[in-house]
Amino acid sequence: MMRRLCRSSLAATVTAGLATLALVAGCGSSGVDSGGKVTINFIESDAPAAFKGLVKGFEAKNPNVEVKIVNVPFDQLDKVLQARLGTKDTSIDVLYADPSSIPSYVAKGWLADLSADRAKADAADLASTVTASTYRGRLYALPMWTSAQFLYYNKALLKKAGVTPPPMSPAKRWTWEQVVAAAKKAQHAGAQYGLLFDQTDLYYQMQALPESAGGGPGVVGGDLLTPDVTNAGWVKSMTWYRKLFADKVAPRGVATDQMNVLFAAGKSAFFVGGPWSIGAFQNNKSKVDYGIAPHPYFAGGKVAMPTDSWSLGVSRYSEHQDAAKKFVEYMSFTKEGSLHTIDQILIPPANKQAYDVYVTRLDKSHPPATDGLGELMREELDKAAVHRPHTPGYVQMEDVLNKAFSDIRNGADPKTTLAKAQKQLQSAFEQYR
Repeated sequence: MMRRLCRSSLAATVTAGLATLALVAGCGSSGVDSGGKVTINFIESDAPAAFKGLVKGFEAKNPNVEVKIVNVPFDQLDKVLQARLGTKDTSIDVLYADPSSIPSYVAKGWLADLSADRAKADAADLASTVTASTYRGRLYALPMWTSAQFLYYNKALLKKAGVTPPPMSPAKRWTWEQVVAAAKKAQHAGAQYGLLFDQTDLYYQMQALPESAGGGPGVVGGDLLTPDVTNAGWVKSMTWYRKLFADKVAPRGVATDQMNVLFAAGKSAFFVGGPWSIGAFQNNKSKVDYGIAPHPYFAGGKVAMPTDSWSLGVSRYSEHQDAAKKFVEYMSFTKEGSLHTIDQILIPPANKQAYDVYVTRLDKSHPPATDGLGELMREELDKAAVHRPHTPGYVQMEDVLNKAFSDIRNGADPKTTLAKAQKQLQSAFEQYR
């Protein structure tokens, strides 16, 4: 189960043994030490170095609060939270809250209601990130990052194939049909691969396909607990997805964390991924001269680009909610705090002022390829982004559909596979009714 957006750039550095220790023994007291200083524990699943600047900046402004970072590998985060918060453990104060998980966390009673901060969030943060952190009209986490996806292309491979590259303008966005046609030409001209996805088979990236084909996110109804993955849009998009691999435009048997590596090595004509992949394209071993274009869509369909990233929530069981709220407010509402969250990574912050700084940084990160990329991202987040559905059953939905995507990629019949997934989701969602 993967809901992470930038695995290879923010790989966790602790061992599974440390995560097990955190699971069994907790992460220490969340009380007040002998000097009267409040200690709050922040549980997260990215490299601890990513937040050292954030903690240092916050503690400088709040000398009576100490923040301890508790790192857990991503694939163990849900298990650790369930084991700890499921028993109303008071030693977790601040936690990662993926927008897609917020409804489930709310249903379990884990998150403090932060709706008193809604006006501040609306003023400080990008509107799409506030929406993503809101459930049933209540704000349950404060936005930290957002995300976007782009179409990267290999200039040399397209030139060799006689293909004019796609423009950066959203008004001239390519369709998936155009991408595949160009990818096949590039392969005929010598490219090893035609099209790679940064997150093959994962709902975060795949959702945009049925959305663009008119199939929606896969759940409907007022409570978003009615599966809807057998409609014409889902069948069309998954039939296209299967054919992409059957025709060897995209490769089977290649690990998803190798996709940006292969593109950086000059092996593929196209790559769909986020801005965090740019780091891989900048290194000295990279053999790719690349350009960037907007995320594609199906001809005659809806423009749809994946988005969302981590927000931070406050545990409802924390004994130091005031201090915890100050920490997440510093992260989300201040330019300084928000910029500290991107000290180690080229991922867009949710804070508007920090985002303006990020845009400049992004444009200058790898010119000429990245010239104008910041403004493209801003426009895409405003007009093209599709949020993952706020269903309490998202975790089960992701597990079922990720398996379906994998089966279809490996040759399974889309209609049969989606019908099976529909039944599995209906059964899984019963616990929420």
